[in-house]
Amino acid sequence: MPTAYVDLQVNGYGGIDFNQDHLTADALHQACAALERDGVSEILATIITEKIDRMANRLTQLATLRGSDPLAKKLIAGFHIEGPFISDVPGFVGAHPADAVCDASPDVMQKLLDAAQGLTRLVTLAPERDPTCQTIAMLATQNITISAGHTNASTDQLRAALDAGLSMFTHLGNGCPMLMHRHDNIVQRVLALRNRLMISFIPDGVHVHFTALRNYFDLVGFDHALVVTDAIAPAGMGPGQYQLGRWNLNIGEDMVARAPDGSHLVGSAITMPRVWKNLIGPLGLSEAQAHKLCCENPSKIMTKANAKN
Repeated sequence: MPTAYVDLQVNGYGGIDFNQDHLTADALHQACAALERDGVSEILATIITEKIDRMANRLTQLATLRGSDPLAKKLIAGFHIEGPFISDVPGFVGAHPADAVCDASPDVMQKLLDAAQGLTRLVTLAPERDPTCQTIAMLATQNITISAGHTNASTDQLRAALDAGLSMFTHLGNGCPMLMHRHDNIVQRVLALRNRLMISFIPDGVHVHFTALRNYFDLVGFDHALVVTDAIAPAGMGPGQYQLGRWNLNIGEDMVARAPDGSHLVGSAITMPRVWKNLIGPLGLSEAQAHKLCCENPSKIMTKANAKN
């Protein structure tokens, strides 16, 4: 297995939640040590939807702590801001707090970028939240990778976003309702535009069933796909009961976090070594294909995002 995994979506690790208001230097170091132990060479620390001031404070906190810890600077290549410009429709909003979702605004986006102290590398938003594509265009001028996600954008909205600078889609097959139109749905729209997008997937076998995921890989191709863990704090800790922000989570043997009522998923506690085993085992990929998904392709996204530095 590789020892240079690159993960573009890590909300927390080793018992540490990056999306907390009082993250400490010791806690951040603990998370980075756990990531390094599991063979991860670089991540994007992911801050998800909350009220704008709280998101900004969390980004500044994380940037400041990272700046004073050599291991954190080595492991955390930058930040992935996922929200708050996403759909608030049940299913599409996923585990994000719907009361904090809002329409896109270049001014609000800039406030978050400033709080992140120049470390933002990836932003996930819903194109329908940015109908004039002004926020997407603003991000594109700053060489930040823009990804659609938690969205029910129409094909026309996706095309307009692509023309403005969108280049990626976040965890296809997730951040959407369990029941959708059987033909005209966000998964089919994105697959129709696959040649213009890099598309990420969560390969734990639950977020996307392995049969469907193999079909997606075959259709998208290995030049346009990558994998992420979407790891939350319990990642690397094993099954059990965990309290995470607003959620009391049950993590099963499959390392998937579920809401207490089982109605939807709340991220994953999978590790990159287990992702690798899934790709080679149940999905039947070659080591070269798995390496592209876990290392090469996410590294290309990271390289593009770091080109301005």
